[in-house]
Amino acid sequence: MPGSGKTTLGRALAEHLGVPFLDLDAEIVARAGQVVSAIFLQHGEAYFRQLEADTLREIAAQAGPLVLATGGGTPCFHHNLTVLKNSGVTVWLDVPVAVLTARLAAAAETNSRPLLATSGPSEKWLHETLSIRTQFYQQAQLRCPADACTAAAVAAQLAAAGIALG
Repeated sequence: MPGSGKTTLGRALAEHLGVPFLDLDAEIVARAGQVVSAIFLQHGEAYFRQLEADTLREIAAQAGPLVLATGGGTPCFHHNLTVLKNSGVTVWLDVPVAVLTARLAAAAETNSRPLLATSGPSEKWLHETLSIRTQFYQQAQLRCPADACTAAAVAAQLAAAGIALG
């Protein structure tokens, strides 16, 4: 979900594991030459979701371990969850809506999040969106509850699951 800490935790986890870090939205921006909010505004969500799926598949086809932070909607479209699960370990950052709301309200980049730009970090929108996305998130191989979600905790979950990187 937006505000769950995917990029922050992803960077820390990649450093902890000694592997590269990629942010899927940053890769999309680099390839499209436009920020995500501009892509949504100019072309619409369907176009963005296809661009997201194409970029994900290109990254997944590359060899070598890495930590990839996806957008919160990524696993919900174009069979992206299957791509993610087939190319690595998926982790659900399970953060309560109240915490997401507080984080997003405090974040200066809320306007750069196209699905929040018109309404802001609405608790109602977050509840509705999480309700729709949970069916996808629950399929992640690992679940990291908000209060225990650190790079070391995720690395320990990976090790406990017998997953070695690097």
